[in-house]
Amino acid sequence: MTDRELEEILTFRWPIVMRRVMADGADEWLQGFVRSVAKHGKSASWHPSEKQEQIIRRLVSELCTEPQSDGQLIEK
Repeated sequence: MTDRELEEILTFRWPIVMRRVMADGADEWLQGFVRSVAKHGKSASWHPSEKQEQIIRRLVSELCTEPQSDGQLIEK
């Protein structure tokens, strides 16, 4: 993963991944993982390991391409 690609994912795509993982009530490990990537991603010297990169790419692919639900209206 290039520095530019990592920066794009962390800036534009990772917030979407985080919101969906936290809102879906995913397992604790996955919630911890997305928080950890967000935290470590703030450091310019951090790069994901090969395993982390695979998980990051899978999450971005799965969660940033599926349509988001309309949610519920508070008032009609």
